[in-house]
Formats: sequence, C-alpha cells, structure tokens
Amino acid sequence: MTRGRTVGALTLAIMLGAGASGAWGHGENDTPRGTPPEKLGKVDFPVSCNAAAQEEFNRAMALFHSFWFDPAKKSFSKVLQHDPECGMAHWGIAIMSMGNPFAWPPNPAALKAGASAMAEAKRVSAKSERERAYIRALASFFEDWETTEHRPRAVAFEKAMEGVAAQYPQDVEARIFYALVLNVTALPTDKTFANQLKAAGILEPLFKQYPDHPGVAHYLIHTYDYAPLAEKGLPAARAYAGIAPSVPHALHMPSHLFSRVGLWREMVEGNRASYAAAKNELTEKTLDIGTYDALHAMDYMLFGHLQLAQDKAAKRLLDEVAAIRKVNVENFVAAYAFAAIPARFALERGDWKQAAALELSPAGLSWSKFPQAEAILVFARALGAARSGDVAAARKDAERLRALKEAMTAAKIGYWAGQADFQIKTIDAWIAFAEKRHDEAVQSMRAAAEAEEASDKHPVTPGNVVPSRELLGEMLIALNQPEQALAEFERSLKRDPNRFRGISGAARAAEASGNLPAARDYYAKLQTLSADRDTERQELAAAKAFLKGH
Repeated sequence: MTRGRTVGALTLAIMLGAGASGAWGHGENDTPRGTPPEKLGKVDFPVSCNAAAQEEFNRAMALFHSFWFDPAKKSFSKVLQHDPECGMAHWGIAIMSMGNPFAWPPNPAALKAGASAMAEAKRVSAKSERERAYIRALASFFEDWETTEHRPRAVAFEKAMEGVAAQYPQDVEARIFYALVLNVTALPTDKTFANQLKAAGILEPLFKQYPDHPGVAHYLIHTYDYAPLAEKGLPAARAYAGIAPSVPHALHMPSHLFSRVGLWREMVEGNRASYAAAKNELTEKTLDIGTYDALHAMDYMLFGHLQLAQDKAAKRLLDEVAAIRKVNVENFVAAYAFAAIPARFALERGDWKQAAALELSPAGLSWSKFPQAEAILVFARALGAARSGDVAAARKDAERLRALKEAMTAAKIGYWAGQADFQIKTIDAWIAFAEKRHDEAVQSMRAAAEAEEASDKHPVTPGNVVPSRELLGEMLIALNQPEQALAEFERSLKRDPNRFRGISGAARAAEASGNLPAARDYYAKLQTLSADRDTERQELAAAKAFLKGH
C-alpha cells in the first residue's frame, strides 16, 4: 500500500470515513439518494490507471476481498469504462470469473471466461512492472487449464504470488493475496497447518496496522477455520462484520469460527443479517454467481437453530428452501445447501424415518454436476434407513454413494471423494449393526471416525451433517458400553464443541455408567444451551428429570 503517492489521495473511504456518501451517492454507482452509505472497508491498491479508474478499482477490490462477486465484476467493468487501457481491470475480471477460491476448482465455463479476461490483461498490459507481475502471477493459474489439473496450477499461482510479495515487500495487497492463496492451497490432511500458520504470520501484523481492510479480517477467519486454531481467529471474526456491513458474506463469515467453538446464538444472528442482506439474490435475474450468499447463510443459520433446540425456527427455513423450485445460476454452494439443509434437519433431531425419506430438491437442478452435494443427502438417507431397520434401502443408497464416489474420483474432486469414503464406512457400520454383526459395526464406525478426523471440514459447511465419532458414541450406548461411549462423546466434543447431540449423548453415557457428577454437568450444560429453545425435545425432558432427582 504505497503511501505518499498521488493515488494515495484516492484511498477509498467507504467504511466509517467522511465523504462516503459523496463518493458513492446517486449516479456514480446507481445508488438512489437516501440510501445508506456503502460500507465495504478500506482498500488502497495503486494501479497505473486514471484517477476515476483508480477510485473504482479500489472499490472493486474491496468487493472482491469480501467475495461479493457479481458487484465486484461489474465494478471492474466500470474501471474499464473510466480507462479502457487499465490492464489490471481485466486481471480483476479474470479472478472474479472463478468465484470463491475456497470452493475451487472452478468449472470449465468459469475457467474459459477467466482465461479470456486474462488474455486481455496480458494484451493490454500495464504501465508498471509491479502490475505486470500481478498479471503474470495470475496467468500461471490459467496456463494450459484445459489439459493441466487444478492443484498444480493453484500451487503455481501460490509460488508466483510469493515472488510478487518478495519483490515488492511494501506492497500490502501482494502480501494479502499471497496469504489468501496459501490458505486456498493448504491440504486438509496437513495437521501441522503449515500454510495456515504462514498465512497467519503475514496477516496478523496487517490486521493491527490496517484494522478496516476487509481482506485481512476475512482471510484471517479462513486461516483459523480449523478446530485447533479457531480461538485465535475470534478477534477477526468479531471485527469483520463491522468492517464491511454492506456485504452479505461479511455478515456471514464470522460464523465459520463461531461454528468451530459452538457460539450458536452469534452464528444465528450473524447469518440472519447475512440472509436478510442477500435474500434478494434468490430472485435476482442477472447474477453470475447465483444464490450463493442466501442459501449459504440459511444452511449455517439452520445448523445453529438446531443446536439451540429451536426446531420451529429451523423448520421455517427448511420449508422456505423446499419451496424453491429453480435457481438463476447453478453452483456447488447452492447445491450443497439444498442437500445439507433437509439432511441436517432430520439427523440433528434423530428423526431416522424422515431421513430415510429424503429426496433431492429442487428436482430440476442438474445434480449430476454436483456429485459431492448429492452424496450428502444420499448419506443422510442411507443412515436414516439403516437406523430405522430398512437394511435393503440402506444398501441401495450405499451403492449410490459408491457410484458418486467414483464420479468424484473421475472428476478429480479428491477432497469430496475422501468424504464419501468415510460416509460409506458409516453406512456399512450401521447396516452391520442392524444385522447384529456388532464387532464389525464398531470396527467400521471407528474407522469412519478416524478417517473423518484425518481430514477437515470444507468452508462450504458449518460442520458435517453428523460427526462420525458422535455416531460411534451412539452405537456404543446402544451396545450397553456407556463408559466407552462417554470417552467417544467427549472426544467428539473437543473437535465439535457445544453440539446438542454430543452433550446429550455424553450425559446419557455418563448416567448409564454411574458417573453421576459428569451426568449432572452435561445435563446442566444441555439446559443452558437450550435456554432459548422453541421445542421441548425428549432429551430435555430426560435432563430435567435427572437434575430434579439428583
């Protein structure tokens, strides 16, 4: 962030700054008079374009750093209207075309559009070597995109941005981008969190120096979006929504860490605000990214409601999602939410028959494009069938899961193929349990839990639709092994804290094993957790009865 340059006077003041309404009032960005000032945060990304283009470029970058993709792409297009020779505007359009980098790999259409914009960026070029370095770095991601797999190109982009950041150590944006790509290329199986800790080392000092920069707070949340690291990210999580309150994703993003530490009330409130800001996207006809923000927030909000035993509130969201028959643009995030929301509603409440009856909706969605999303619902349906005693239906869905895993493997969607692997182990375990092959059932369920813990949750989700180790605990209770069950529930709660079913399971296991102090503690925690409930679940009746008698 080069201070003292002429462009420094154009630093964007669109958060808490004087003149925001003047900069972004009626006319410049088609905002009617009387609309509250746009609050996106502060970004200063100097480019060798004219003054009007520079101002709009800063705005576009603020939008990008909060992943508000369609407005950002339009903003980069406005940069070109101000200055057709601004090569960095094409660079911005190229990166916008690919959507959320944490949901990569992009689809072929997005890659084609991005490659086209990238070709324009190279053709137009830029007046400074620094900007040309940015263009070359992003070009490495698109090189041979039709024949080269995603990860090598992503790693090439990471290494290229490392070079830009090293060549221009005073360039704050280069360091921020390098940290972002470090997080994007981090392997979910790397439990040393090498990339994430390197990114944190870059971003933490910048967070102190530039507390209103949307990208710094945003990417710190992604950096720490892992159970062992989540507490470190809470300062950024609590700050981000205030940095860019105009952006639906900024209102949602703190929930990534709230879900990690079990702050369900904060998670519900944040996603309610995000959903309200994004709800118009459900009917918007021109978005390139589709229903990303609204459905993403709804999935997180429903998850939080269910942890608080607010089943009626969750049901209202479920019904609203079920009423959607088509989306303006199909994408993985929307497909995931469509599959996960009904799966969560059934599984979190232990309604196995409802789970066994799940169907993909909306039926007109091209589910074949998203095998990793379909697998979520098929897994929930198979689990419901197995736990309802319908072994034939469970076997049928287990075979569908295997087919979906093969499709993911063929499409090189490696992470989700791994998720399907432990989902299959889970279904095999509960089929074995239903057939009274108990030793085999426990062995398979334990293998599923270990496989899940060797990986990590994807940023698209607030958490797996059910933790495998929690299921192992439930199986051990059913087998009258409460001491072993308690150990598994407690281990599960360390990874997925403050979960309603995890606490309830630990309470039941402690009670059954005669550990009355632990049972009292867990039942009390369950009552505290559900203090604002709108539903009297049977687990809460059990807690009340135990605490009254002990």
